[in-house]
Amino acid sequence: MAGALTMTACAKDSGDNSASGDDGGSAGECVTAQAPPPVEASSDEREAATDVDASDLKVALAFDVGGRGDASFNDAAAAGVDQAEEDMGVGDTTESTAAGTESEDAKQQRLTQMADKGYDPIIAVGFAYADALKAVAPEFPDTQFAIVDDDSVDEPNVTPLVFAEEQGSFLAGVAAVYKSQNCHVGFVGGVDTPLIKKFEAGFVQGAEAVSDNVTVEVDYLTPAGDISGFNDPGKGNVVGKAQLNKGADVLYHAAGASGKGVFEAAAAGDALAIGVDSDQYEQKTVADVKDVIMTSMLKRVDVAVYDYIRALAEDDLDSLPERFDLSVDGVGYSTSGGQVDDIAEVLNGYKKQIVDGEIEVSATP
Repeated sequence: MAGALTMTACAKDSGDNSASGDDGGSAGECVTAQAPPPVEASSDEREAATDVDASDLKVALAFDVGGRGDASFNDAAAAGVDQAEEDMGVGDTTESTAAGTESEDAKQQRLTQMADKGYDPIIAVGFAYADALKAVAPEFPDTQFAIVDDDSVDEPNVTPLVFAEEQGSFLAGVAAVYKSQNCHVGFVGGVDTPLIKKFEAGFVQGAEAVSDNVTVEVDYLTPAGDISGFNDPGKGNVVGKAQLNKGADVLYHAAGASGKGVFEAAAAGDALAIGVDSDQYEQKTVADVKDVIMTSMLKRVDVAVYDYIRALAEDDLDSLPERFDLSVDGVGYSTSGGQVDDIAEVLNGYKKQIVDGEIEVSATP
């Protein structure tokens, strides 16, 4: 995530400085909190499970809208399966993607067809599969299921893969303030749901933890129930431009494939952006605007999926963490492009305070 960097934190306590977004204060003026004690990043290198045999597993991925190629959490899930194939020799894989307006019956049918074909485990990528899984899992008690971003399915053959998105988003909020020239930042959520509220909550708390002066814009592309907000780059562009017009100069999105539109707005407006889920600076689908991506809040769906497959192959599901948080590098931030190298010690200092319990990040705004 954040290689072992020893750059000196640039922020100092600015005391009674009163710069605001309207006043066009620089980043140094915006930061009003004393930086935490410097901490070197711990290595996030993980030992590949090359000694684990998963050749008996047939893995199915039921994607949410956007599917493989969304440059976000669907791609992250796919990366976890791809790596498991390479390291552990997974026997067979298949995948299918949800449509933006499909019914619950369609989701149930997708999971049922995968189970009927003998796929085991079946990984449902996204909370939208919760109700479908509640109906299908009991019908296939000998098939293992996992679901990303939901822990409401109380069945013995269902494993939740959930994350502390608010913790990683807190670091995104810190980074946004340190890089903002206007002391004015923005959050763009895809769909107004409790899950995406966790991203908002952490981002706002992180921004306000380091600045008494920062202004934070918050907008959602669609209301709860309309999941098109995760796959509408055009709307992401419009909302991103609106926030820039209000004075924001760093935009953080948690909007799936719609995030490409946010990046494009930032590029056109000479602003910066923060990606989500995957290291979006490295994603081919947003390569034309990658220079505006100063960092990404890493939600390691790839790690969770990979570890889940490994645990199944070793018949040890109890080895999985209850929640993938900062303490197990289940969330974090990326350093591709080098734009946050100069504040790495600051970010790592806040990470340590969260892991040590000195800072408690709220999961609700």
